[in-house]
Amino acid sequence: MKNAMGMAAALLLLSACGPRYIEPGPSLRAATLKQNNFVMNDGIKLPFRQWGPKINPRFVVLALHGFNDYSNAFEKPAAYWAKFGVTTYAYDQRGFGGAPFAGRWHGAPSLTADLTRIAHIIRLKHPDVPLFLLGESMGGAVTIAASAQNSLPLHDGIILIAPAIWGRVVMPAWQEAALWILTRLAPGLRVSGGGFGRKPSDNLSMLRQLSTDKKIIKRTRVDAVNGLVNLMDMALSGANRLKGPALILYGKQEDIIPSKARLFLKTRLPNGSSNIFIKEYGSGYHMLLRDLNAKVVWIDIFDWMKNPLHSPQNGMPAKDLNHPK
Repeated sequence: MKNAMGMAAALLLLSACGPRYIEPGPSLRAATLKQNNFVMNDGIKLPFRQWGPKINPRFVVLALHGFNDYSNAFEKPAAYWAKFGVTTYAYDQRGFGGAPFAGRWHGAPSLTADLTRIAHIIRLKHPDVPLFLLGESMGGAVTIAASAQNSLPLHDGIILIAPAIWGRVVMPAWQEAALWILTRLAPGLRVSGGGFGRKPSDNLSMLRQLSTDKKIIKRTRVDAVNGLVNLMDMALSGANRLKGPALILYGKQEDIIPSKARLFLKTRLPNGSSNIFIKEYGSGYHMLLRDLNAKVVWIDIFDWMKNPLHSPQNGMPAKDLNHPK
């Protein structure tokens, strides 16, 4: 009897807890661009940064940052591309940087809907200019998921920098179980990844600067981690509907996204795709755009934008990698 009562109490405790996501508000208006913010349909303001020419750009890039990061992640590559007439827009996604409720997860559907609405705004602002969507890490997962929904505006290519696709299908059972338990027992518990010995980049000076940047989230809520995994699940399940042309870049020193997940992504890409390309950098880490040799990546991305139907130097079409004969 005591065991049954104890089990009932435990189930009641589990049902009372769980992830506490910030739900989007009611749709009040069409999303708009105002000064330094994208004002979304529910009124939430997402700060953005812009680099490059404001009129008559050669190319336009809409960039999405990674988990716990914010739009400033693209400052150096965007400044480099600006020299060649590229205009880059990057916004703080919900729950990150200067956006409201920093540190709280808002749900994968909200993040993909924001990208879709903002991409439409940018498309209308630059109707005759080649538009590229660039997603780094978590931003890559958002971009893949949005592409699979077939709701993005007409664009000229997708660029994925170390896309976050460490979903449950490639996650060890013990990690999945631990996340499930923690999400239900302690969703607001904040954890730090600093003790796992991971090396996101070889640019130690840059990493030290990030450690003092107040807009970088240092300790992450457990329910936000669970939300990120949900997003990565969505990205992996939708990867077979990724619309090319697309360029996927990883570093061979990648220490954040496991090799098993990266290999699984290759098997999920559309069969026979001749306009999806993969390139790996021997000295590259997870933060390819900010590594010590980042300029090589910036140059490759710009060169590919000039001809997105051709594989980058030393790259390879995904069709030659992911479906063994």
